[in-house]
Amino acid sequence: MTQPKAQATITDMFPQSVAVLSKPSVASFEQFERRGGTTEAYIYVALAALISAVISGFFGIFHPNVNALAQFFSRLILTFAGFAVFTGLVYLIGKNLFRGTGTYPEVAYTFALFFVPITIVSTVIGIVPILGWFISWVLSLVTVYFGFLAVQSSMNVRDQTGAIVTLLLSGVGYFIVLGIFSRLF
Repeated sequence: MTQPKAQATITDMFPQSVAVLSKPSVASFEQFERRGGTTEAYIYVALAALISAVISGFFGIFHPNVNALAQFFSRLILTFAGFAVFTGLVYLIGKNLFRGTGTYPEVAYTFALFFVPITIVSTVIGIVPILGWFISWVLSLVTVYFGFLAVQSSMNVRDQTGAIVTLLLSGVGYFIVLGIFSRLF
Protein backbone atom coordinates (compact mmCIF):
# COMPACT_ATOMS: atom_id res chain seq x y z
CA MET A 1 0.00 0.00 0.00
CA THR A 2 1.40 3.39 -0.95
CA GLN A 3 1.58 6.10 1.62
CA PRO A 4 -0.31 9.33 0.99
CA LYS A 5 1.76 12.17 -0.40
CA ALA A 6 2.86 14.69 2.18
CA GLN A 7 1.31 18.12 1.74
CA ALA A 8 3.98 20.78 1.99
CA THR A 9 3.30 24.16 3.55
CA ILE A 10 4.99 27.49 2.97
CA THR A 11 7.03 26.88 6.12
CA ASP A 12 8.17 23.55 4.63
CA MET A 13 8.90 25.02 1.21
CA PHE A 14 11.10 27.90 2.34
CA PRO A 15 13.85 25.64 3.81
CA GLN A 16 13.53 23.40 0.75
CA SER A 17 14.15 26.47 -1.42
CA VAL A 18 17.19 27.35 0.64
CA ALA A 19 18.46 23.78 0.26
CA VAL A 20 18.14 23.74 -3.54
CA LEU A 21 19.59 27.22 -3.92
CA SER A 22 22.53 26.51 -1.64
CA LYS A 23 23.33 23.08 -3.12
CA PRO A 24 22.34 23.28 -6.79
CA SER A 25 22.21 19.80 -8.26
CA VAL A 26 19.78 17.37 -9.78
CA ALA A 27 20.04 15.34 -6.57
CA SER A 28 18.94 18.34 -4.47
CA PHE A 29 15.82 18.73 -6.59
CA GLU A 30 15.18 14.96 -6.52
CA GLN A 31 15.13 15.12 -2.74
CA PHE A 32 12.09 17.43 -2.72
CA GLU A 33 10.16 16.88 -5.98
CA ARG A 34 7.54 14.61 -4.43
CA ARG A 35 7.03 16.49 -1.19
CA GLY A 36 4.32 18.65 -2.67
CA GLY A 37 2.30 19.11 -5.80
CA THR A 38 0.60 21.61 -8.04
CA THR A 39 -1.53 23.19 -5.30
CA GLU A 40 1.43 23.79 -3.02
CA ALA A 41 3.51 25.13 -5.91
CA TYR A 42 0.77 27.54 -6.99
CA ILE A 43 0.22 28.80 -3.44
CA TYR A 44 3.96 29.43 -3.09
CA VAL A 45 4.08 31.20 -6.47
CA ALA A 46 0.97 33.23 -5.60
CA LEU A 47 2.80 34.43 -2.50
CA ALA A 48 5.78 35.50 -4.61
CA ALA A 49 3.46 37.18 -7.12
CA LEU A 50 1.74 39.11 -4.32
CA ILE A 51 5.02 40.20 -2.73
CA SER A 52 6.41 41.21 -6.11
CA ALA A 53 3.21 43.08 -6.99
CA VAL A 54 3.15 44.99 -3.69
CA ILE A 55 6.80 46.01 -4.02
CA SER A 56 6.40 47.03 -7.68
CA GLY A 57 3.16 48.87 -7.02
CA PHE A 58 4.55 50.67 -3.99
CA PHE A 59 7.68 51.89 -5.75
CA GLY A 60 5.61 52.74 -8.82
CA ILE A 61 3.92 55.43 -6.72
CA PHE A 62 7.20 57.37 -6.66
CA HIS A 63 7.74 57.31 -10.42
CA PRO A 64 5.69 59.85 -12.38
CA ASN A 65 5.69 57.75 -15.58
CA VAL A 66 4.50 54.56 -13.88
CA ASN A 67 0.90 53.66 -13.14
CA ALA A 68 1.31 51.99 -9.75
CA LEU A 69 -2.03 50.20 -9.88
CA ALA A 70 -1.33 48.81 -13.35
CA GLN A 71 2.14 47.79 -12.18
CA PHE A 72 0.60 45.98 -9.20
CA PHE A 73 -1.98 44.02 -11.22
CA SER A 74 0.30 43.21 -14.13
CA ARG A 75 2.98 41.87 -11.79
CA LEU A 76 0.42 39.91 -9.80
CA ILE A 77 -1.17 38.29 -12.86
CA LEU A 78 1.86 37.85 -15.10
CA THR A 79 4.09 36.32 -12.42
CA PHE A 80 1.52 33.67 -11.65
CA ALA A 81 0.34 33.09 -15.22
CA GLY A 82 3.90 33.07 -16.55
CA PHE A 83 4.88 30.37 -14.07
CA ALA A 84 1.87 28.24 -14.99
CA VAL A 85 2.49 28.61 -18.73
CA PHE A 86 6.24 27.97 -18.51
CA THR A 87 5.99 24.91 -16.28
CA GLY A 88 3.15 23.55 -18.40
CA LEU A 89 5.33 23.87 -21.49
CA VAL A 90 8.28 22.24 -19.71
CA TYR A 91 6.05 19.30 -18.85
CA LEU A 92 4.51 18.95 -22.32
CA ILE A 93 7.76 19.38 -24.23
CA GLY A 94 9.79 17.20 -21.87
CA LYS A 95 7.20 14.44 -22.00
CA ASN A 96 6.38 14.53 -25.71
CA LEU A 97 9.75 15.32 -27.28
CA PHE A 98 12.19 13.74 -24.84
CA ARG A 99 10.07 11.00 -23.27
CA GLY A 100 10.34 12.54 -19.83
CA THR A 101 8.66 10.48 -17.16
CA GLY A 102 7.94 13.18 -14.61
CA THR A 103 4.51 14.50 -13.73
CA TYR A 104 3.23 18.05 -13.93
CA PRO A 105 2.93 18.31 -10.11
CA GLU A 106 6.63 17.37 -9.84
CA VAL A 107 7.57 19.99 -12.43
CA ALA A 108 5.48 22.72 -10.79
CA TYR A 109 6.72 21.95 -7.29
CA THR A 110 10.36 21.63 -8.32
CA PHE A 111 10.33 24.88 -10.29
CA ALA A 112 8.51 26.75 -7.51
CA LEU A 113 11.34 25.97 -5.10
CA PHE A 114 13.79 28.20 -6.97
CA PHE A 115 11.39 30.47 -8.86
CA VAL A 116 9.79 32.00 -5.76
CA PRO A 117 12.90 33.19 -3.91
CA ILE A 118 14.62 34.37 -7.11
CA THR A 119 11.47 36.29 -8.14
CA ILE A 120 11.25 38.04 -4.78
CA VAL A 121 14.98 38.88 -4.68
CA SER A 122 14.89 40.06 -8.28
CA THR A 123 11.95 42.35 -7.56
CA VAL A 124 13.60 43.85 -4.49
CA ILE A 125 16.91 44.38 -6.28
CA GLY A 126 15.16 45.59 -9.44
CA ILE A 127 14.01 48.77 -7.70
CA VAL A 128 17.61 50.00 -7.60
CA PRO A 129 18.34 51.85 -10.87
CA ILE A 130 21.04 50.45 -13.17
CA LEU A 131 22.68 48.19 -10.58
CA GLY A 132 19.32 46.52 -9.95
CA TRP A 133 18.78 45.93 -13.66
CA PHE A 134 22.21 44.35 -14.01
CA ILE A 135 21.75 42.10 -10.97
CA SER A 136 18.24 41.15 -12.16
CA TRP A 137 19.76 40.14 -15.50
CA VAL A 138 22.34 37.99 -13.68
CA LEU A 139 19.52 36.44 -11.62
CA SER A 140 17.78 35.59 -14.90
CA LEU A 141 20.83 33.56 -15.90
CA VAL A 142 20.84 31.89 -12.50
CA THR A 143 17.17 31.02 -13.03
CA VAL A 144 18.04 29.35 -16.34
CA TYR A 145 20.69 27.25 -14.60
CA PHE A 146 18.26 26.13 -11.90
CA GLY A 147 15.66 25.44 -14.59
CA PHE A 148 18.19 23.22 -16.37
CA LEU A 149 18.69 21.20 -13.17
CA ALA A 150 14.95 21.11 -12.45
CA VAL A 151 14.10 19.77 -15.92
CA GLN A 152 16.58 16.95 -15.45
CA SER A 153 15.11 16.14 -12.05
CA SER A 154 11.37 16.70 -12.40
CA MET A 155 11.00 15.34 -15.94
CA ASN A 156 13.79 12.77 -15.61
CA VAL A 157 15.36 14.11 -18.80
CA ARG A 158 18.98 13.35 -17.96
CA ASP A 159 20.27 14.10 -21.44
CA GLN A 160 21.71 17.62 -21.18
CA THR A 161 20.80 18.49 -24.76
CA GLY A 162 17.22 17.38 -24.15
CA ALA A 163 17.03 19.46 -20.98
CA ILE A 164 18.43 22.53 -22.78
CA VAL A 165 16.08 22.14 -25.75
CA THR A 166 13.14 21.67 -23.38
CA LEU A 167 14.03 24.94 -21.65
CA LEU A 168 14.61 26.82 -24.90
CA LEU A 169 11.36 25.69 -26.51
CA SER A 170 9.47 26.39 -23.30
CA GLY A 171 11.03 29.85 -23.19
CA VAL A 172 10.02 30.60 -26.78
CA GLY A 173 6.49 29.37 -26.11
CA TYR A 174 6.37 31.38 -22.89
CA PHE A 175 7.34 34.61 -24.66
CA ILE A 176 4.77 34.01 -27.39
CA VAL A 177 2.00 33.40 -24.86
CA LEU A 178 3.21 36.31 -22.70
CA GLY A 179 3.16 38.59 -25.74
CA ILE A 180 -0.40 37.59 -26.56
CA PHE A 181 -1.48 37.82 -22.92
CA SER A 182 0.07 41.25 -22.39
CA ARG A 183 -1.64 42.59 -25.53
CA LEU A 184 -4.99 41.48 -24.14
CA PHE A 185 -4.37 43.27 -20.85
